[in-house]
Amino acid sequence: MKNKKLFLIPYYLWIFLFVILPILLIIWYSLTDSNHHFTLNNFVQFFRNGTFLRMMINSFWYAFLITVITLLISYPAAYFLTKMKNQQLWLMLIILPTWINLLLKAYAFIGILGNNGLVNKFLHLFGIGPVNILFTDFAFIFVATYIEIPFMILPIYNAIKEIDTALIQASEDLGASKWQTFYYVLWPLSKPGVESGVQAIFIPSLSLFMLTRLIGGNRVITLGTAIEEYFMTTMNWNMGATIGVVLIILMVLVMLLTGRKRKRKRVNL
Repeated sequence: MKNKKLFLIPYYLWIFLFVILPILLIIWYSLTDSNHHFTLNNFVQFFRNGTFLRMMINSFWYAFLITVITLLISYPAAYFLTKMKNQQLWLMLIILPTWINLLLKAYAFIGILGNNGLVNKFLHLFGIGPVNILFTDFAFIFVATYIEIPFMILPIYNAIKEIDTALIQASEDLGASKWQTFYYVLWPLSKPGVESGVQAIFIPSLSLFMLTRLIGGNRVITLGTAIEEYFMTTMNWNMGATIGVVLIILMVLVMLLTGRKRKRKRVNL
């Protein structure tokens, strides 16, 4: 037993140095001013300033849109994937884009959506353009959705794959339509995968800042953008840390809400 506990030391050390300590450091900065004196003025300023509240609403709105669009695309894709041959090959092709660095993918889309990009060159063949696609809300949501799709497809695919096909066949044999089979059998049984996918998409989408800069330009402003601005441009680390703490709290609340739903389902079962 003692030897086994020794193997846990690197794990606990890693968690303390790279998870707990950074969070404590952010909290300390948020509760102090530039002279390192304790103050709650940073939080007062955040909740009194309409700009910060608009950023928070924007963050939720963009995260919601990205999550919903990703779900609408991923659920049918995951369902048909379970019916296809060579599923492992298709899964590998879906996972493959996640191996590419996010920055490289962002610059690739700049080349695709720019005024001289592939999309505008294609539209030029029909006498259309150039169309200003880059640095718009549409471009930001489109690119963010493309990047997040694999993280939604995989949990839904695993959930659907675990459903006993006999339940689907029984529903059809009892005269249920395809819509009824989906609504009463397939959707409830695959809901845990959907919830995992929503959590995996919604929470990271709250803090996006690289795509907001490179793809959305200065038109897309979120809490992640504000954090990057205060830390890298204005050098107001105290306010940047305050926004970071608020963002962490919002993420924890989302996790707790989804976690409570799962616990309730387990109790009911």
